[in-house]
Amino acid sequence: MTKTTTREAPALPIDQILSGDCVEAMRALPAASVDLVFADPPYNLQLKGELHRPDNSRVDAVDDHWDQFSSFAEYDRFTRAWLAEARRVLKPNGAIWVIGSYHNIFRVGAAMQDAGYWLLNDVVWRKSNPMPNFRGKRLTNAHETLIWASRDEGAKYTFNYEALKALNDGVQMRSDWVLPLCTGHERLKDAQGDKAHPTQKPEALLHRVLVATTNPVDVVLDPFFGTGTTGAVARMLGRRFIGIEREEAYRQLAAERIARVRPWDPSAVAVTGSKRAEPRVPFGQVVERGMLRPGEVLVSPRGATARVRADGTLAAADCTGSIHQVGAHIEGAPSCNGWTYWHFRRDGQTIPIDVFRQQIRAEMLADGGRAH
Repeated sequence: MTKTTTREAPALPIDQILSGDCVEAMRALPAASVDLVFADPPYNLQLKGELHRPDNSRVDAVDDHWDQFSSFAEYDRFTRAWLAEARRVLKPNGAIWVIGSYHNIFRVGAAMQDAGYWLLNDVVWRKSNPMPNFRGKRLTNAHETLIWASRDEGAKYTFNYEALKALNDGVQMRSDWVLPLCTGHERLKDAQGDKAHPTQKPEALLHRVLVATTNPVDVVLDPFFGTGTTGAVARMLGRRFIGIEREEAYRQLAAERIARVRPWDPSAVAVTGSKRAEPRVPFGQVVERGMLRPGEVLVSPRGATARVRADGTLAAADCTGSIHQVGAHIEGAPSCNGWTYWHFRRDGQTIPIDVFRQQIRAEMLADGGRAH
């Protein structure tokens, strides 16, 4: 008899900063193990010489060796390699964010579609304090582009719509985000007092991304960790992170920065849930369970009435149909949320029928989400 052995999957390096090339480091991670990838890859700026201000002072531009590629073909090969590994380590319902400038984001977007990702949105990060165009030969480059994509078409990715709406003062969040560059106390400096990293992203940007598309204790992978903005914000919000960074100086700065972050408070990191994710309750269940009886009268906010029928429909003076259809007909509107539109009377009080839906939902959730 031949004895077979099974190799255990490698342990996930939670809340660690891994050293080395991002592609090789991701190859060592288990498949389908992370919930979200946030990637800020090299922009391949193709700078030609130094850039100076009108007073002849030198601009601290992105001219580091990690942003230099010999050709577009080399950059494309690198992009395809890291995107493939990122997709492999994403869970089936995972998603990815990639940020870039006009130098690279269009090439990255095409590579993402070729790799099988399903594009959900592009987001314009409009910088409220952009660096001016010193030469006066082009428009001031005042934005960067983020691409948000699910691992596959049809994936049930996380999107905390209501949380984003709450974050935006009750207004639906748009795809253009006005946020300042990373400046002041947030900007990390090296021993000489210069910017430690030329493309350090503001924490506000990562806060919005993580609130929108992750839940507490989700694992976020950043294959271009830099000085650790993703890790710092993940720690603040009760998410877990895995960072990959090949530059030792950046790894050290990131580790020191994250160590200074106050541990998260479990009671504060929960976000407003999506109403779309709540269990669906047919109005017929309310009638079946005797919460409302056939023949009982419902009333609208403006005094219109309709009677409950045994099959869960309503009968008004000149129409019959669902709670939504009859409400829309009475109001002359294209649609109507019947749950909040219709009310019933008990002991002299007028109460929305939605209280019954919430009661049934609470029972369903307590019973593992199963309808009765």
